[in-house]
Amino acid sequence: MAQPDSKKIFFENLSGAGKAIAVLTSGGDAQGMNAAVRAVVRMGIYVGAKVYFIREGYQGMVDGGDNIREASWESVSSMLQVGGTVIGSARCKEFRTHEGRRKAAHNLVQRGITNLCVIGGDGSLTGANLFREEWSGLLGELVQEGLIDTDAAQRHSALHIVGMVGSIDNDFCGTDMTIGTDSALHRIIEVVDAIMTTAQSHQRTFVLEVMGRHCGYLALVSALACGADWVLIPEMPPEDGWEEKMCQKLSANRAGMKRLNIIIVAEGAIDRNTKPITTDYVKNLVVRCLGFDTRVTILGHVQRGGTPSAFDRILASRMGVEAVLALLETTANTPACVVSLCGNQSVRLPLMECVQMTQEVQKAMDEKKFEEAVKLRGRSFENNLKTYKLLAHRKPESELPSSNFNVAVLNVGAPAAGMNAAVRSAVRVGISEGHKMFAVNDGFEGFYKGQIKEIKWADVGGWTGQGGSLLGTKRTLPAKHVDKIAEQMRKHSINALLVIGGFEALECLLQLYEARATHEEFCIPMCMLPATISNNVPGTDLSIGADTALNAIVETCDRIKQSASGTKRRVFIIETMGGYCGYLASVGGLAAGADAAYIYEESFDIRDLQANVEHLTEKMKTSIQRGLVLRNENSNENYTTDFIYQLYTEEGKGVFDCRKNVLGHMQQGGAPSPFDRNFGTKISAKAMQWVSKKLVETFRQGRVFANTEDSCCLLGMRRRALVFQPVVQLKEETDFVHRIPKEQWWLKLRPLMKILAKYKTSYDVSDSGQLEHVIRNRPKESDASVAM
Repeated sequence: MAQPDSKKIFFENLSGAGKAIAVLTSGGDAQGMNAAVRAVVRMGIYVGAKVYFIREGYQGMVDGGDNIREASWESVSSMLQVGGTVIGSARCKEFRTHEGRRKAAHNLVQRGITNLCVIGGDGSLTGANLFREEWSGLLGELVQEGLIDTDAAQRHSALHIVGMVGSIDNDFCGTDMTIGTDSALHRIIEVVDAIMTTAQSHQRTFVLEVMGRHCGYLALVSALACGADWVLIPEMPPEDGWEEKMCQKLSANRAGMKRLNIIIVAEGAIDRNTKPITTDYVKNLVVRCLGFDTRVTILGHVQRGGTPSAFDRILASRMGVEAVLALLETTANTPACVVSLCGNQSVRLPLMECVQMTQEVQKAMDEKKFEEAVKLRGRSFENNLKTYKLLAHRKPESELPSSNFNVAVLNVGAPAAGMNAAVRSAVRVGISEGHKMFAVNDGFEGFYKGQIKEIKWADVGGWTGQGGSLLGTKRTLPAKHVDKIAEQMRKHSINALLVIGGFEALECLLQLYEARATHEEFCIPMCMLPATISNNVPGTDLSIGADTALNAIVETCDRIKQSASGTKRRVFIIETMGGYCGYLASVGGLAAGADAAYIYEESFDIRDLQANVEHLTEKMKTSIQRGLVLRNENSNENYTTDFIYQLYTEEGKGVFDCRKNVLGHMQQGGAPSPFDRNFGTKISAKAMQWVSKKLVETFRQGRVFANTEDSCCLLGMRRRALVFQPVVQLKEETDFVHRIPKEQWWLKLRPLMKILAKYKTSYDVSDSGQLEHVIRNRPKESDASVAM
């Protein structure tokens, strides 16, 4: 563990002794709520506080009795992988009355609870804030009625509240993602992928209704993620006369060899006069105007169900821990806050500021100020909308600008889910900008062999949902073949390069940058997009493909845990991929509820292994009789997976038995997750716009000439922003021997996994804690919400 630094704040100094925290889930359920409850309970117990469950939301708080029970460490075991909320949620009329809130206050004071952690939507959080504001008045009334004494009222004089937003609609302003949104997208995309195969067989049109009464986020993002033909959302009603436009688009797509159409409708979709647009209306329209065989599918509550995605488990676990920290740090005059995510960072925001802004969106929609509604939803929403419009609606040839530039796209390194979405996006944005797009097959190997051909708008239709790499990808580096590659660049007069790949892609760009000295052909704008399951590329917090791999790992771990629970007293050792980068093992461990994760970046010795075995031996004495240990494939050359398996088997004799499992290439395959489709689509569109800008800037005397550092960049996500970074400058940040960045943000999440697995550890919380304010539509550059 790193030595505590005097400037850093460690949470060991924050004690919860003598405090009582209650956690409740309220409003509509959302996948990941259980992960949040688990994190609050365990972190609360860890810091020495008493933690209580309040069952059935506010109803349980009003009814009291058995609904408010102390939670133990074991009581939240095995709930991480369960959808919905285990402690129940209910809509409660009584809590809306003053009388109901007084009963609730009485129930809390009796148990000494003055810290509330509320997981729910904006209604639930507003209710909590009102309760907080009335608290001292309510206690006064209870004293008058003789239900509590003045001493108790003084001891519990202030109520502290921290909220977490659990809502599948992602309709809460101030946070990029709410708990449950990503899982709901998983459900929608699973259904759309399945429907596409049957629609293809019969040349059908499908109209899908997704949830979102007042918010079109799910509809918009799922339309982006599956390349839907048309999407209808409440924030941006279609222009008058949209019916005809939509039918033209559908029939044009059919004429262009597409055998199916997908139309996605948010349940709250309206036209410009705020009249609802129903799925049946859309279906009848298509049948009447085009005569296409059309079917309607209403997804309904399927979207709320199922197990939470890896993203939601990590989000909820991070938020739960952050919520407890926020409660430990509050004073009587800090406003109630919500913990949320901005880009890749946890932030705290004043609860009422967020609620007010969320209500303003609805107000703008009611007043038909639709542009404003979209702006108020935030950067992420606005970007999704822009990108969707850019990719879905093809301009007629006559309206396209003509740039006379040729841009080549290729994949390098190992396949990663989401690569195809990035290629599709690049090709379509490039064509919209007037360029001629070329696809290179099989990476730089295909490049020097001349496997280069023009790629058109329709060629990339349906690519978003395909896993692997349709262009083909190889690990070949260009250095040895520079002459041949230069010759191909001349032959096809390539003016810019977009390389999509992992660590090799970075090495390739560095080599081409070096080759500029001898070959003018490489003096052109070059851009790289990080795409690798290992997430080991410097200059970016996340890579395309890592989310899909995490989901594969988590799904397998869930199954393995289930099998271990059945046999009792069994520990599984699971090996993950990632080269020397421990991202998959660590973050996968956090999402799957592992007991330990061995990685290269945090060296371990035999004493650590011994301590882990003892820890598991203790665990077997409780009611949780199973263990899960992850090991990154290159974490240590001597402590191999077999060695660790044998050590655990020997040391655990008579207490537990062991099994091992190497996950292997299943982590690389499969359909891309909604996050990877979206991330790939959006960063690729941004990269192509950068390429266009650079082409114009560097065009002199009839040709493109770019030889500065900033014309050869990597586009990555850094904390809250998407940034273009010259690859030459990234050299300093890179450990080329082990193919990892020298500094990795996710190492800060490792203590969370240890805390939630009951290990004493050091946790640096200097990053969290400052209460920020809701920013109305952030200025253009700080744009990480694009990733969501």
